[in-house]
Amino acid sequence: MDPHRSSISYHSRQSSYKRERDDNGRNPRENKHFRMNTQHQYRSESALGQNPLSCRTLSTRRELYERDFPVYKQPVEVGCFSLDSERRFFNDSRQMRYYVEPDRNPNFNLRDGYRDRFIKRDDSVKERLDHILRWIVANKSKINPTGAAASPRALDVDFVTWRGHLTKLLTTPYETREGWLLAVTRFRGTLYISEVETEAARRERENRTERHEEMMYWGYKFEQYTCADNTHSLPDPGGVVNTNEAFCTVVQTRLADHRLLFSGEVDCRDKDPKAPAAPACYVELKTSAEICTPKQRSNFHRFKLLKWWAQSFLPGVPRVVAGFRDQEGVVVSMETFHISKISHLIKNEYNCWKPTVCMNFCCDFLSFVKRVVTEDSHRVVYLFSWDPYKDVTYSAHRDSQYCFLPHWYVEEMMRSEDSQYEPKA
Repeated sequence: MDPHRSSISYHSRQSSYKRERDDNGRNPRENKHFRMNTQHQYRSESALGQNPLSCRTLSTRRELYERDFPVYKQPVEVGCFSLDSERRFFNDSRQMRYYVEPDRNPNFNLRDGYRDRFIKRDDSVKERLDHILRWIVANKSKINPTGAAASPRALDVDFVTWRGHLTKLLTTPYETREGWLLAVTRFRGTLYISEVETEAARRERENRTERHEEMMYWGYKFEQYTCADNTHSLPDPGGVVNTNEAFCTVVQTRLADHRLLFSGEVDCRDKDPKAPAAPACYVELKTSAEICTPKQRSNFHRFKLLKWWAQSFLPGVPRVVAGFRDQEGVVVSMETFHISKISHLIKNEYNCWKPTVCMNFCCDFLSFVKRVVTEDSHRVVYLFSWDPYKDVTYSAHRDSQYCFLPHWYVEEMMRSEDSQYEPKA
């Protein structure tokens, strides 16, 4: 199915946000808040009146993004893949799980199995975009240009990335603690975005407390209590939790004039055979501390719901099922959050986050990347850097430690092009 065929915007079917449309093919997000400094590191600053085509820096100030909601086409699943217990890639849905709704007061012990039935993925191993790239190589026919003979692109998309990287962009205007580094390479006309671990994130990972490690396990354990391997079975909370295993959706969509192909892990799907087609049948599972005071509920709305909304809105996952736990890691209540209704939950919160700010910032960042990343080479990486309360900067690197497109992918894509196109005279 062509994800761009429908003229109905995805967001208009999900909520009542106003959309920004431009039928003349112009980019309505070309803004006036950019300034280039003389050292080719770019600092975001308001500079009204500049020619947007020559602007090269981006501001993260929220007020600049309080515009109409940009057009976001309904995401279409173009494929999926699975990662097994040893993190091996399979171009199929073997790791798909099915949601089994528990009682409203389930009494799940999330600490169970942490000491003796837990295999943890080595998160010091950086996989970059490798799994998505393996999917692309195995499914090139699904994303090849329709007018291939006339197109210089290897893929008919502007950006390839993980859903998690886009989630970080959506939440950036409201993030106050964690910065990010995003490496971008333009290869055969498509921009690939891969995260680089910051020094702060590395220190945090290497110095986690035992309590923190165990609490990270709780989310996976909650999935084990609520997911079955097939439509006819029940969850098996006595089994081993192995965080190497994953099922990932691959979706294609468009944000304004940016054609996106991205992948994200999916917890489970609705087991009702009458459920809608993916991604609308998917369910995101979360745990959170139980809410006992108005202040706790306000913080939940302001911080946690922002990340939950961004993570699920992007691939078109319609609902989040949350298990609220006590301090001992026992789930005491459940609640379902429909993504299309989250904006109504937060509307009465003072100075709360706004979906339109999130999406407009992401859209403008992608436009910024298109302007900056001009050299088409797998050997060149543009590194975009941001820290809270600071400006977005970038630097360019050739043949560096930041290169992330593997040789096997580059060679395969070049070989595919050689076999598809006649050389020019």
